[in-house]
Amino acid sequence: MGNRKLAIVSDHAGYSLKEKLKNYLLKEMHEEVKDFGCFSEEPVDYPDFAHPFANAISAGEYEMGISICGTGNGINMTANKHPGIRSALCWNEEISRLARAHNDANICALPGRFISEAEAYLIVKTFLNTSFDSGRHKIRIDKISLKMY
Repeated sequence: MGNRKLAIVSDHAGYSLKEKLKNYLLKEMHEEVKDFGCFSEEPVDYPDFAHPFANAISAGEYEMGISICGTGNGINMTANKHPGIRSALCWNEEISRLARAHNDANICALPGRFISEAEAYLIVKTFLNTSFDSGRHKIRIDKISLKMY
């Protein structure tokens, strides 16, 4: 597809993979990418970077996002605290496809310490190139946001 506005973020454990993915997204997939950090392998607290990243996607400044931390869980949990965010932990191509097709995920969270660079490229490419199936899935998505009962 190309030319979408994407956001990317990582903690120190995901920094190296983030840099490779950013290059892949820019050069191979021709996407526009905003890097929300972190900017080295020095230890950081993932919420310090995940909150601004998720805020920007929630506000509609970016269409989708890619997040990376050691397990993918911490940064995923943080992003999912924000309204309108549906961040999915994606560790293989099929999970990535289903996260988009069935859950209309807008963030692909990657477990940087548990997948290879090649797997990451495939997961991200699949995530970005899969459309939401809508239909019965839309009804379920509409029930995710908390309401007072």
